[in-house]
Amino acid sequence: MRRSISRRRFIELSAKGFGTAIISYGLMGCNSDKDSDSSSISATFEHGVASGDPTSAAVILWTRVTPETDGDVTVGWEVATDEEFNTLITNGETTTNSDRDYTVKVDAVGLDSGTRYYYRFFVGQTQSTVGTTLTLPQGDVSSVTLAVVSCSNYPAGYFNVFDLIAERDDVDALLHLGDYIYEYARGEYASDNAEALDRQVLPATELFSLSDYRTRYAQYHTDSSLQKAHAKLPFITIWDDHEVANDAWKEGAENHNDGEGDYDERKSVATQAYFEWLPIRPWSEGDHEDIYRSFSFGNLVDLHMLDTRLLARDEQLSYDDYLDDDGNFDEDGLTAALSDSTRTMLGATQLAWLQQQLSASTATWQVIGQQVLMGTMTLPAAVATQQLSISDYATLGQLAQIAARVAAGDSSVTDEESAYLAANQDLLTDEVVALLELPDIPYNLDAWDGYAYEREVLLQTIKSLGVNAVVLAGDTHNAWANNLSDVDGDAVAVEFATSSVSSPGMEEYLGFAASEAETYEAAIVDMVDGLQYSNLLERGYLLVQLTETKASATWYFVDTILSTDYSELTDRRRQGYMSLNSPQLVMVSE
Repeated sequence: MRRSISRRRFIELSAKGFGTAIISYGLMGCNSDKDSDSSSISATFEHGVASGDPTSAAVILWTRVTPETDGDVTVGWEVATDEEFNTLITNGETTTNSDRDYTVKVDAVGLDSGTRYYYRFFVGQTQSTVGTTLTLPQGDVSSVTLAVVSCSNYPAGYFNVFDLIAERDDVDALLHLGDYIYEYARGEYASDNAEALDRQVLPATELFSLSDYRTRYAQYHTDSSLQKAHAKLPFITIWDDHEVANDAWKEGAENHNDGEGDYDERKSVATQAYFEWLPIRPWSEGDHEDIYRSFSFGNLVDLHMLDTRLLARDEQLSYDDYLDDDGNFDEDGLTAALSDSTRTMLGATQLAWLQQQLSASTATWQVIGQQVLMGTMTLPAAVATQQLSISDYATLGQLAQIAARVAAGDSSVTDEESAYLAANQDLLTDEVVALLELPDIPYNLDAWDGYAYEREVLLQTIKSLGVNAVVLAGDTHNAWANNLSDVDGDAVAVEFATSSVSSPGMEEYLGFAASEAETYEAAIVDMVDGLQYSNLLERGYLLVQLTETKASATWYFVDTILSTDYSELTDRRRQGYMSLNSPQLVMVSE
């Protein structure tokens, strides 16, 4: 993991040949004997094992112990190059306790690049599951494969998507782009099937305290599919909003209301629990605020993970502020707000860091992993403000076009079109015509569309440097592929966005039947400039494969999250790619 020189506040890793680096989770010593009962407290491993934040010489190893009684628990760990642990590479001991919720983090260093390792933990005679991990490659690299997920909602359904990924043997790392947990109380968002599936959340209340967030993470980590994925692959994670509260920003959140305590305290305990429960390397001891960081996959890929949510984001704009009591839309006011150069999502420090990383990199591909859609996703205002559905807008728009052609004396109007207009003329009321004449506006002001000035600054940076950039996004619970263009219309980069692991998408909000999905998907692609692909129905993941000539994306989906007996929907699999030095998406059939 590479960070800029100006931000080197973390503890330097040991030179190759040493076993561990001390981080903020209680590492002690380097001589472990799994046959000795060095822990005076018995404990079990109920939450699996995990690895994360790999570098070419190190990786974070994680587990959590469940002790019989409170107190310090000594945990041994081992890393080997074989599953039987005949070739032991490094080992050690660490101590955990209730101060860190009995989680264990070890920064295992002195490893070889591009190598698969096996690891395990011990408490006395009790052994954890064996996990596998990979260090990052160095030098000449011909290909990199990344699995990308977001929005894993426990009560919404089973985590079959994680299981599907864990069945692969060709993935170098799994990127989780946020919403690893959700903060809602039992019976709230996406909980319709929770009781029947025995997936009601713990605690039953909304999350506010450190204990609340820890309990929710603990519950998520009992999911067998999530445990399977964590044990199979190194994770590289960033948070989005629901790790704290819905639509979070630097000083508040939509789901943090009066009477719910101090927001800064809530954010602080939420991010503390995040760092405790995920295999992420902190910038420095005790830092659980900074998560933007870079990873190098040899000379092929530099991956830059951003925080567009908690660190510096200004409060989201709201359409309610630009609609008067009569429903009139203040287009000029919204345009001025979107053009405000002081509004930020990244903040000046993070933006400067990213610009420096992009400028200094010599890798073939620059991959930007972040939370929200960067593509310009504008929709007709009547659709974006939910005054007309997509299907109604398409129908009425077609009718209005025929009416306009008739009024203009267009001789090409067919008899069928004239008959269609005559039969439906009464639908074109003055109110409907006014709605159809409204401009296109961003449909999601929580995404980069709500921070258009800063997006343009970033796109101009990419353009001026001439780098091959791929942007990754999550957040929306649906799959997308976008061409990213600057204000001059020049193609700059491409965006691949993943569907959700289990959170519901537009199929819930728009209320269409599964049989109508492809019609809606085609309609929205037709409406949105730059949008090349959408899946509005299924849960799934994104596989990104980068070579010396191409950056490819393949979207995979599961047929159900309401049963662990699932299959991949092969007929819904789609693929797109960007060729080197040609930032234009090409969509193909798998």
